[in-house]
Amino acid sequence: MIGLVQRVARARVTIGGQVSGEIGPGLLLLLCAERGDTEAEGERLLAKLLKLRIFADAQGKMNLSVQDTGGGLLVVSQFTLAADTSGGNRPGFGNAAAPEAGRRLYEHFVARARAAHPVVETGAFGADMQVELVNDGPVTIPLRIAPPG
Repeated sequence: MIGLVQRVARARVTIGGQVSGEIGPGLLLLLCAERGDTEAEGERLLAKLLKLRIFADAQGKMNLSVQDTGGGLLVVSQFTLAADTSGGNRPGFGNAAAPEAGRRLYEHFVARARAAHPVVETGAFGADMQVELVNDGPVTIPLRIAPPG
């Protein structure tokens, strides 16, 4: 499973002109399930995300997590994170999970996130979305959790 995490001052996702999810300070997560991923990879990525110490403490050091700060999470499905550009100029997406599996894993991730964190907003799986954000820092961190083996 691939995640691209951005620490944000604010972020929102709009679908068809309507706001689907919006947060103030917190984390925007672009999330991609890959072929072979299971719920276990999603749960490991969520655990890492919630404990990732990328917010400043009183001394200005990156020492606090989103759980420590009470910030929001905005989770957006993003299958293009699995892009393979090694074969030319048109990306291939064969490493991304099939749509049904991707939807199931995304929905499982969101359900687990909502059970573990008080502020979780989302886009809509498979929708044409517009994502707006103010990256705070900027801080952008890739996360990848591979299946065992």
